[in-house]
Amino acid sequence: MNISKKVFGEHEGQTVDEYTLTNDNGISISVLTFAGLWRSYTDGKTNLLLSADDLENYTNNPFFAGRIIGRIGGRLKDGQFSLNGKDYQVDQNEGNNNLHGGANGFANQVWDAETSEDANGVSLKLSKTFTTAMDQFPGKMPTTVTYTLANDNSVTIDFTATSDEDTLFNPTSHAYWNLGDADTTDILAHTFQANADSHLEFDSEKIATGNLLDNAGTPFDFSQPTVFKDAIDGMQNTTEKGFDDILVVKPSADTPVATLRDPASGHSLKVYSQRNGLVVFTANSFDDSMTYNRGVGHPWEAVALEAQTLSDTPHHPNFGDVTLPAGETKSYQIKFEGQF
Repeated sequence: MNISKKVFGEHEGQTVDEYTLTNDNGISISVLTFAGLWRSYTDGKTNLLLSADDLENYTNNPFFAGRIIGRIGGRLKDGQFSLNGKDYQVDQNEGNNNLHGGANGFANQVWDAETSEDANGVSLKLSKTFTTAMDQFPGKMPTTVTYTLANDNSVTIDFTATSDEDTLFNPTSHAYWNLGDADTTDILAHTFQANADSHLEFDSEKIATGNLLDNAGTPFDFSQPTVFKDAIDGMQNTTEKGFDDILVVKPSADTPVATLRDPASGHSLKVYSQRNGLVVFTANSFDDSMTYNRGVGHPWEAVALEAQTLSDTPHHPNFGDVTLPAGETKSYQIKFEGQF
């Protein structure tokens, strides 16, 4: 095993470091202290993640590539919610709504970092304390995000937080995946399977209405491995012309909520989550303002698979519970099993 560190760049006057963790099999991951940004997951030949060579290609667009997201993932209607009879207004950073915790959420911070290793793998723990003055959410909330690369080649991301006031906590990873060999420029030939029977209905602002829509007989039916191009072809009459949607998945520690495969290379990815939502975004609106390892930005270059509790839960209690009560600690884990 090995751990290395180098300066990657600068964000708002703060140095951004890149940590590279390597296991006993030569598999490595690289993570930035800016946004806990996951840059690489590689065997030395193929990086399964969408990746850029400089910070600008991550920050000059609204797509959150590789970043950790919080305090909450997804869209919160009107940036408003209530806890214990008290109303809160937080940042409206996408039209009327709060997206991914606002402009000063997890995804726009430089985090403190420390590393560790044991017989099973190597870890990077990122730490940051969030306050109301920073992101407008209630409570002082010390938070850690820990990436662990195990010797079975899996990667886990553990999110842990506590707060001195009741608040919201629904973090996720916004990593984008393209499992093809280095010259594969899109995910259209990838197959995708999800452990989901329904998906959320959205309004015109992509806010959940509260209704669940059946997947069967629609482009959302990923009950069996489905070629992404076939599913995306079925979405060409939509504004997105692809997926920017939330599947209602069946949480499990043992059965993946999603499996992505590239038949040409043989590479695959399994995603495990014990929460009930999976955002699937097929990069429909990527454009040439950014450049990644898969080329100049273009639609369907990669796919984001964001495991979380269903979005806008404060307005739809049947979706789940993303409250973090004062004095309590909550932890969530997402596990990724890459096959090279």
